Formats: sequence, structure tokens, C-alpha cells
Amino acid sequence: MKFSGLHISILFAAITLSAFSQTDQQSVYFDRTSDKHVKTVQLTREGWNLSYPVMNLNSGDKLILNFDVLGSSSENLYYKFIHCDKDWGKSDIFESDYAEGYPENPVEDYKPSFNTTVDYYNYRIIFPNDRVNLTLSGNYVIVVYPENKPDEPLLIKRFLITENSVRINAATHRPMMTDNNNSGQQVDFTVSQFGRNIIDPYRHIYAFILQNGRWDNAKKNLKPEFYSNNELKYNSLSDKNIFQGGNEFRFFDIKSLRYQSEYVKSIDYVSPGYNVFLFPSESREFKQYFYNPDFNGKYYVAIQEGRNFDTDADYVNVFFTLPAKQKIAGGNVLVSGAFNNWAYNENNLMEYNPQTEQYECSILLKQGYYNYEYAFIKDGSADGTATYFEGSHYETENDYLILIYYRNPQERYDRLLGMTMTNTVNKPAS
Repeated sequence: MKFSGLHISILFAAITLSAFSQTDQQSVYFDRTSDKHVKTVQLTREGWNLSYPVMNLNSGDKLILNFDVLGSSSENLYYKFIHCDKDWGKSDIFESDYAEGYPENPVEDYKPSFNTTVDYYNYRIIFPNDRVNLTLSGNYVIVVYPENKPDEPLLIKRFLITENSVRINAATHRPMMTDNNNSGQQVDFTVSQFGRNIIDPYRHIYAFILQNGRWDNAKKNLKPEFYSNNELKYNSLSDKNIFQGGNEFRFFDIKSLRYQSEYVKSIDYVSPGYNVFLFPSESREFKQYFYNPDFNGKYYVAIQEGRNFDTDADYVNVFFTLPAKQKIAGGNVLVSGAFNNWAYNENNLMEYNPQTEQYECSILLKQGYYNYEYAFIKDGSADGTATYFEGSHYETENDYLILIYYRNPQERYDRLLGMTMTNTVNKPAS
């Protein structure tokens, strides 16, 4: 499908390429892929494919990076790690300060797809490993690149290492006495049990809140309202701890290509591959809230017919449609979720079809189970909002990750002292 408005596609492409090139210049590191053949990039804790990419320092925890490169031949790929500050710029420390072992390592675990209509190679990196170990807490990115081309990365993926050295008590609730009391969610928390070596925690501690693991709408560099008895309290009457609750995510299941699951209208094979058509969606902006279990925007790869999810799952074209009586002026409509790093670019841009009176797009996705939402991005803006089509409710089930960073004036990097996760429905979990 070709998009109308070529300048819009060029603009989105320019934004994407510009953001990726900034990482090469060591500006700010984002989750990115630079090649359209790189697909299904997932970084999770070993043994839990829906986890957030966080591990404890010196704990034995391991993370797994899994991704595909479309094509019938393998590539010689390498990877390295970069330590970042709390705002995802490159830290002012040497690689030898945070990594033991070899600075660059080959990706040795890769396999071709089996019996699929779309050929690809699946690559897998488990770390720390016997070649490299990471010795400091904080923000990191793993960078994967072709052999002898470290400045031309195929992908960059963020992850966190925490010291787990502070206590964080957190709770979420409906905001009171604000304009967001029906649509928002407030996150209050207290940080305590600082070690003896913490210097002036009020000035040098920085708190971040992530909704469902997202960095694009995170609350950053928060300062406490109160500091007493070695406790920092973040209980705000302003909006700095308040998020739009959003809605439960839309979903579809394409684990099987033999039968139509819920929200799948039809599955057609048109050589050389499969097309999956979802039932037309509808706007939920003004609809009453309805609880529906979801994965908070995440997805996982799986198949009904096959043994190895990584190599037996096929790639299919998934067609999305969103009815609209007319094209919405002043912006663009996109499909968004963890499957595309919550990005807004030409890869998930929807085109308005005046004949069918609906927005349409197709996205090449690997078989599995997907959460997604529709977002509207205004012209000239790089930020999107999902409330335009999804609505926002204080009852919505969401995860909130709270991160506590410390910058010691005598050191040259930001330590991640601790992390906890709380949920608006379930009890807090660490």
C-alpha cells in the first residue's frame, strides 16, 4: 500500500533517520533499528518473555536480546555495550570502568527460519556471559552492528541494571482536586534506607516514573516534596506525578494461520505470503470504560503449529482499519505499541481512504499475540496521543516503574540505586 502525501512520509523518515544518526554522535540513545530488514527486536529477562529489560547488579540475572534479519543468508554481526547517564546520553566514563572482558563480541547464536514463507535469520544474545560482564549500575544500551562497522549499528536497545540498595514504597490512586480526576492516575512513593555513602540525597537523587515501561511519556528528574528522617516523599498535589490512564489495549492473536481468532476477520494466502485482515476498529474516546486483561502494550512471539517460536513463526502482513467519516485535519493517525518501540514514523502511518471512509495500513509482523493502540500526532509535532481514539480512564490497569538515580559529585556516572513496579489493580511488586 502506498501512502498519500509523499512529503509526510519523507518527514517521518527524516525524523527517524535523524534520531538514529544522533546516537552515532553520542547524543541521546533511543531504541532504534536502522535497517528495514531488522524485525521483532525484543530484550527481556531470561525466562520471562514479557518482562521489562531490568536486572540486578551482581545477581546472576541475565537478559536475552532476540531479533530477526529478513533474508536467506546470515550476516557476521557484533555487539557492544555503552553506559549512559540518567537522560540516555553517553556517560563520562571509560568502557573499562563498567565492563569486564572483551569490548566487542560476535553474535554466535543464530539460526535460519524453518518452513516459512518469509526467509529470515534469528539472532540471540544472552548476557552477561563468559565473554563480557557489566560491573556498574545505571542505564545501558546494547549496540549490534555488522562486522568491522561499529559506527553503522543495525539496532540499539536500552536496558537497566539496578543496585537494589534503597527501599521504595509506591501506590497509585485516582487524582484528587485536579482536571484529571476522571482520566488520570497519580503515582505517589517514598524512598528510604539510603546507604551511609549517599551525599545530600535531596540534591543528588533523581526519580523517574515510567508507564508500562515507556520512555516517551516518562516523568523525569522528579524532586521530592518532603525530605525528613532519611526519607524522600513524592506525594504531589501538582500534575508532575500524574499520567493519563489511557485505556486497555486493543489486541489480536495470529499464533495460528489456520483459523481466525478474535478480532481477525480473514486470513488469505496470496503468493508469496499471508495477509491477515483485522476487523475494523472503532473510536473509544467517549465510550464507557470496560476492563479487559492485556499485556500493557507488549507482545510475544508464538505459534500453534511448530516447535521453535524463534525460527518456525512466519511473517505476515497485518491490515489495520479505523473507520472515519472524513480525514482528520491537522495531523496523522498511526498504529502504535511495543512492537514498534512506541515510535511514530512512516512504518506505522495510516493512510485515509475516502472511498471506504477509513484509515488503513499494513504492517509486516511475526506470528504471536499483540497489543496495540491508535494514536494521533499533530502536524509539526513528534509526540502522539492515544486518547483521541482510545479515551482515558482512571480505572485502567497499568504498570508504573519507579527508578531512583544518584549522581555522586565525586563520580562521573549516574548510579541506579533501585527500581520498583506498582500496578493500578494488583499489589505492588519489585
